[in-house]
Amino acid sequence: MNRLAKFIMALIGLPLSISHPMAAEMTESRQDHERIRQIASEYLLQLSTAQPGVADISVGPVDSRLNLSECQALVPFLPTGSKAWGKTTVGVRCTAPSAWTIYLRANVQITAEYYVAAHSLTKGQVLAIDDLSKIKGEISNLPVGFINNPDQAIGRAIQISVSSGTLLRLDSLKNPAVIQQGQSVRVISRGNGFEVTTDAQAITNASEGQIAKAKTANGVTLSGVAKAGGIIEISN
Repeated sequence: MNRLAKFIMALIGLPLSISHPMAAEMTESRQDHERIRQIASEYLLQLSTAQPGVADISVGPVDSRLNLSECQALVPFLPTGSKAWGKTTVGVRCTAPSAWTIYLRANVQITAEYYVAAHSLTKGQVLAIDDLSKIKGEISNLPVGFINNPDQAIGRAIQISVSSGTLLRLDSLKNPAVIQQGQSVRVISRGNGFEVTTDAQAITNASEGQIAKAKTANGVTLSGVAKAGGIIEISN
């Protein structure tokens, strides 16, 4: 074969020798599935810091059949109706260079301390530390408002009778009444440079800071802020 023929064949073969690298450069990069799971897990861990205790987080795998384009900024989020603990769903969204969204199953278990009734409690009973029993366990399935600090319960009155071991909740407690219906009270009316005190009889129950009503001996109904010691304050 002469030199000219070899030269022509070399020219013809040149594009073939460089076609594969060029095609590789033009192939779009694919998103790493484990990175998606990592982003979702870190997001759920961040949300769990709002809860007391220690979180154990597991995020399900991405469907291996999904071929997602590589994302420059992965944004995790909770879909509407999902919660940040227990069995839940977490979403991961990509907006650039290509838009896509994926949803992953997850389980967030949080172990922390909470309080139950140490023994039977009767309605209206003002709680003391001996009335509380501390439990350590999974809280992700507990109802909202459970007691996780004894200071949330001590000195407050329980609104319903409960048996030993019953979970204590904030919505079952209230501040004890400092004014009782039928009680003799002192109504103090204060204004700019004056103070008037009147004896009366309470016609409502009230905790400290609530509005209480009382009736004087001549039948006048007064209302003011309930204070400890059987006092109702009226500010003018």
